Amino acid sequence: MVQAKQELRSRIRSVSSTRKITSAMEMIANAKLLKQRKMMENNREYARVLKSTVDEIAAKNKDIESEFMAAKKSTGTLTLIFCSDLGLCGSYNANIMKYAKENLKTEDPILVIGTALRRSLSEAGFRILNEPVQTDTITFLELKDYVRQGVHMYMQDQVSVFQILYMQFINTMTFSPKTETLLPCVMEGGSAEKEEGPQAETLFEPDPQTILSDLIPMMLDSVSYAAWLETKTAEQGNRRVAMKTATDNADDLNESLRLEYNKARQASITQEITEIIGGSSAV
Repeated sequence: MVQAKQELRSRIRSVSSTRKITSAMEMIANAKLLKQRKMMENNREYARVLKSTVDEIAAKNKDIESEFMAAKKSTGTLTLIFCSDLGLCGSYNANIMKYAKENLKTEDPILVIGTALRRSLSEAGFRILNEPVQTDTITFLELKDYVRQGVHMYMQDQVSVFQILYMQFINTMTFSPKTETLLPCVMEGGSAEKEEGPQAETLFEPDPQTILSDLIPMMLDSVSYAAWLETKTAEQGNRRVAMKTATDNADDLNESLRLEYNKARQASITQEITEIIGGSSAV
């Protein structure tokens, strides 16, 4: 009985210690989530305006031929995958891995930003082109280099599609893996066509072809950076939810252990009283 009580006390101390850690990590993840979400939302407007500008130029100059829109003979697809560097973020990486297995071909090349899934992707047979790079410390210029690598492979007809795989941030509780095609660049052209009434004529200098050739690489960088911000926001959201769940589970387990400990303690006291009464009766 004494040994059982000691084991229960030890488990209660262990669970309480773990609960302090998970609670602290939940607060840190929540602070990072707020920061990442603000960065994501601030960048979203820039990316939207840049995309709409490119769409407007393409819609008003349908005869433009761009190397970023040309179909390729190759059948391969290059995917830039975003994942985390660390664990303890719930099903975040597992969902990305599951999506990759279900939607990507193992023979197609991939670029991986983040270290958590490199080994799993390699063991699954995927062909990783780049060296390990941490998603927490990557800069915009470094990310731009990987985008340029994808663009180069597309231009050289090594792949026919260049896309990104990231975790879409829907809200603070909902996240979903998603792919977005970068190349070939398909213009929507919807904003200019939906406008009604008199429209001001837009003059392009030097010419729409040159402007579009300069704007599309900027747009590709912007879309990729926006996806990175969104996937980092989703990572912190997943980590906050995972740590909150762990903290709640620790509270439930602690309560259960304390109840069990109190029962054992009461049983021990009852046994001692019974032994004392029995001894008194014998005397």
